[in-house]
Amino acid sequence: MIPVSAPLPKSQKKKSMNWLIFALMTVACWGLYGIFLHAGQVEMQDKALGRYKAFLFVGLAYFITAVVAPLVVLLVKGADWSMPGKGMWLSLFAGILGAIGAFCVLLAMASGAKGGMSPAVVAISVMSIIFCGAPLVNAIVSICMDRPAGGLAAVPWQFFCGILMAALGGFMVVKFKPAGSHGAPPAKPPMEAQPKQ
Repeated sequence: MIPVSAPLPKSQKKKSMNWLIFALMTVACWGLYGIFLHAGQVEMQDKALGRYKAFLFVGLAYFITAVVAPLVVLLVKGADWSMPGKGMWLSLFAGILGAIGAFCVLLAMASGAKGGMSPAVVAISVMSIIFCGAPLVNAIVSICMDRPAGGLAAVPWQFFCGILMAALGGFMVVKFKPAGSHGAPPAKPPMEAQPKQ
């Protein structure tokens, strides 16, 4: 089980809303992520390998923000470089999951585009499913890893209601998605038989 930090005493609690600001920044960044990822894939102008070229630059961005930036911060702050093995492997596994998820976003959008969906509708559908599904996985796995005292009976009914509402919301977004201004690609007209000479 992953240990959960004990809550701070009331005297040590700070009335800060920084957590909310950072959470909203994450919402904004991840919300725009799918749109610009698909746009980058399209602008590669390579129907066969465009998704892989786009993912290459996603990896470059990850290297800059997730490798270079933390190294600079650790060096500036004079961090102790001793790291427990369990912490390293868990963090590495988390990164692998994140990278696989990012690649699957590309695959989902490419498949949607091949199926005749407009780019805007693809981005709406894929990201809506991700943003309603990911919190559900997070909540369920977290409960399994750190079970509340009293078992499932101690979980408020509002939690399960929220899961159902999120699942219903994701279904409704995909089921009633707009057609988009471009719409589906026009069907090819049937070939007319040429008169024999």
